[in-house]
Parts: sequence; structure tokens; C-alpha cells
Amino acid sequence: MEIERAEDYSEYLLHSKAEIVAVLRSLVQRRALVSAYLDPGRNFLMTSLLEVATDSGELVLDWGRDDEINRQALQAEQVFLSAMVDKVKVQFTLRGLSETRSEGRPAFRAVLPDKVLRLQRREYFRLSTPIAKPVKFIATIKRVDGSTLIAEASLLDISGGGVGLMATPSLAALLPGGTVLNDCKMTLPDEGLLVANLCVRNKFDVTTRGGARYVRVGCEFVALPGARMSMVQRYITRIERERKARLSGMA
Repeated sequence: MEIERAEDYSEYLLHSKAEIVAVLRSLVQRRALVSAYLDPGRNFLMTSLLEVATDSGELVLDWGRDDEINRQALQAEQVFLSAMVDKVKVQFTLRGLSETRSEGRPAFRAVLPDKVLRLQRREYFRLSTPIAKPVKFIATIKRVDGSTLIAEASLLDISGGGVGLMATPSLAALLPGGTVLNDCKMTLPDEGLLVANLCVRNKFDVTTRGGARYVRVGCEFVALPGARMSMVQRYITRIERERKARLSGMA
């Protein structure tokens, strides 16, 4: 989560109360769906902001659907919230929740955050790679015993910040968080070969509707040179333009 690495995104952190209130009220007005993560590794719930009150210095969040998770939320020491509004990422942390009521229904109440991350750089827009033209990933992985493995996977998504890999459980097991992969090769259709160093940041188990399982391995670019970043941006811009053209043609 970007806000947990604030030193990397300090220029996008809002500290002004007026700016923070404005951003949070935009979430209320747009009825944005908000993911609330409870204490690292515990659980999460989907919610939305109902009210931002400057007089009391508090905000109100919608009650979740699962009573057990709501109970965990009330016990959590901190809650990390993340939302997207018009492709702008908004993240902030709340230091605990308490129960209240909103329009007669149960809700959460919390003190306004002292900082909010508002990340709107185009390069951090995450593009799902086309299924028809998959982007292949190849890297050399070192095993614990010192031997090496040539690993291959497909990209699920790509942004200026990094990539998401569609990995088998066995491959994901070889990629603990913090692992640095050097000279990873990804062929971007109509752009060329992208060679980059990546750092593994997170992993999520995914089960498809058909019952198949894989692991999404989120990787961050490490010191990607400007020319290669431009290649990524051209690819993202072109694929998104082609996608919008197809959608408009189907309308």
C-alpha cells in the first residue's frame, strides 16, 4: 500500500485539513466504494463514506454486511482505506473506529485522518493486459539451494509503477515479499522488449469462476530508466485508446 511507504510518495500526501476534507467529501459525493483493511493481515470490508464533519473533526463510514467483520473493525487499532475516483487513487489510515448511527442505521465513526494520499499520476493507472495479446514475462529466479530457475508467467496488468504476474502457486512460493528480480524480460506487443528489475511487493490468491487457482504477484519497478518508462507509457496509452475505440464502436 502506497501510503505505508510514505517516503516514496511524500509529494502526493495532503496535510492541509481543508484539502483533506475536500478529497474526502468527493468520496461522499461520488458514492465511491472504499476498501477498508483491518490491522495488517486480519480482514477487510467494503464500505463508503457517508459524512465528513469539520465541526466535530470526524467522518462517518457505512456499516459492513458481515457482523463478525464489523466487530473486528471496531476492535482494530488502525484501519487502512483505499478508493478510486476518476482513476485517482485515494488512501488514508484511521486510528480506530467506534460505533454510531447514521439516518437510523448502524455506522462507523472515526477522527479525520491527519494525512491523505491522492495519487493521480498517469503512470500509476493500472492497465489490465489484453487476453488476446498476452504479455509474457521471463526471469531467472535463484532457489534457496543456490540453483536457478527460468520462470515464465503472463502479465495480468501493468502500470508505470510495476506489473502484476499471473503465477502458479509453486512459482509464487519462490517469490517472497522483498525479492528482487533482475533483468526481467517482457515483450510489449508493437513496442518491443522491456527489460527491467522488479521487487516483489505483495501476493494474493485468486480463484476463477471455473475453479482454477493462481496467485497474483504484485511487483514494483526498481529504478526504471526514463526511456523504458516511456515505452510502458506508450503501450498503456495505445491499449487504452484501442479499448475505448472498440467500446465506442459497440455502442
